[in-house]
Amino acid sequence: MSELTTLLLRAHSGDEAARQQLFVAAYEDLRVQARARLRGGTRNTLLDTTALVHESFVRFIHAGKLNGADRGHFFAYAASVMRSVIVDFARQRQAERRGGDVEHVTLTTELGESLPAGENEIVDVHEALERLEQGDPRLAKVVEMRYFAGMSEAEIAGVLGVTERTVRRDWQRARLLLAATLE
Repeated sequence: MSELTTLLLRAHSGDEAARQQLFVAAYEDLRVQARARLRGGTRNTLLDTTALVHESFVRFIHAGKLNGADRGHFFAYAASVMRSVIVDFARQRQAERRGGDVEHVTLTTELGESLPAGENEIVDVHEALERLEQGDPRLAKVVEMRYFAGMSEAEIAGVLGVTERTVRRDWQRARLLLAATLE
């Protein structure tokens, strides 16, 4: 049994020290996931890999319990938490752009078109994913694990208890449904 699996089992049973050690043991893998989500820089210019991993861990600690006791479930849960952090950050940035108490100035369309659409895109994808989850929760989990965690088809199949071919079909179907929803 790997160190990560042992720590997951101890954390699942309520061991707070194991939960803290879990972060250290999984840190590099979580950074790889975070880097994959933030690659390109067009989606987020202020949220970096370290900030995403650390904010995800803070939310993980505050959640109080771990639902899965193996590596695949842990990283699927981490994908969900990272998604939440990214979406919340995008919403916060949108709210800041609207200005709150700041005097609002009408912009020309030329200036508005030059602003990055990264935060809008993230929130739109999140809302489309929520609608997909209402219709087919497994498709939504496949998208979450693949898009937000960068998990392979084999890893997703292991977590969901289905074949890799089923994961491929679910991924194709989910992409089509999300594309139709986002248009």
